[in-house]
Amino acid sequence: MRAGNRRNDNALGRATVLFRQLLDPDTSTYTYLLADPVGGEALLIDPVREQFSRDVQLLEELELRLGQALETHVHADHVTGGGKLRAALGCQLVTSARTGVLTSDRSVGEGDTIEFGPYALEVRETPGHTAGCVSYVCHSQGMAFTGDALLIRGCGRTDFQQGDARRLYESVHRALFSLPDDTLLYPGHDYLGRTVTTVAEEKRFNPRLGDAKSADDFVEIMGRLALAYPRRMDEAVPANLASGDTEPEPAHRSRDEADRWAPIERTESGVPVIAPLWVAQHRGELRLVDVREHLEFCGPLGHIEGAELVPLSELAARPLEGSRSQPVVTVCTYGTRSGKAVRVLGAQGYERVASLHGGMIAWTEEGHPAVEVLGDRDVQDASAYQGMGI
Repeated sequence: MRAGNRRNDNALGRATVLFRQLLDPDTSTYTYLLADPVGGEALLIDPVREQFSRDVQLLEELELRLGQALETHVHADHVTGGGKLRAALGCQLVTSARTGVLTSDRSVGEGDTIEFGPYALEVRETPGHTAGCVSYVCHSQGMAFTGDALLIRGCGRTDFQQGDARRLYESVHRALFSLPDDTLLYPGHDYLGRTVTTVAEEKRFNPRLGDAKSADDFVEIMGRLALAYPRRMDEAVPANLASGDTEPEPAHRSRDEADRWAPIERTESGVPVIAPLWVAQHRGELRLVDVREHLEFCGPLGHIEGAELVPLSELAARPLEGSRSQPVVTVCTYGTRSGKAVRVLGAQGYERVASLHGGMIAWTEEGHPAVEVLGDRDVQDASAYQGMGI
């Protein structure tokens, strides 16, 4: 490592970590590189798959060795680069134990420590945007990486992936606003070009969480938001539950024993799918598991009568209860998440499982009935979530 990378912060009396803040312009996602400037051990927080070449080049230029790639949560707006970095560089993937990610090398929780050289990050659980959100605090450097739990003058939305406004309010005040006021806060995103804030600033100026806002105030504010459905959610969430590994599995060209319970077909990537008409005709014999979010389940497309709602991230974290002998059909909007759910259930021991081919889009286009829960006004408001970007 070049001597020019070594220096001390004399004012604070502590060694200074090598630090870079990197941006994916398409999704306004920040990736953070932290490293020991002497030993060269590095970690990345929230890498983006499309920025793989950039990240590898920077590591090579700075003569760093990537030991770990960390996620703050299961992202809905981009696909992580963690899996690709692990395959290329042999790093470990680190996620919260509450995310439901089955492919990480290390699952962490409240109070755990992530070390790189002489430095360390403390894991603080900050659920509310999603159930599995964590923030990483580097006490020696006075820095914290907050993902989407706390943004600059804002916060992450709380209306999908087991989001909960009251829980997010408690998380931010307990885990982040309790840090020293001069702690630098680095968010997962910023859409206005801002790069960093402090605990003191957000306590004073954050219009949702600061300025003495109460939990009830915050719940009301978040309840009034009319946010569009995330543009890449159907792609990103299933991919991120597999650490960004979207390489297709070998196709199964012949129908095996497990497929004989129904007229199963296989996609090019080997996912068993079943036609909406057959599902409609045999609905009473099947267990229907809808893996969308609550807003979609109750929204304009509705859901199949008798279907149970188990969002994909929750399905991965908590196996279904009940008999594994009953055939299971998974359902989502188009068939992407439900295909991933088939693989999750297969890993849990379910053999007779298939994805609804074409999802609720195909179901409704064929004229099969669906249950809507929202009222007329709510349906009109919720229609903005279908197929639109953030």
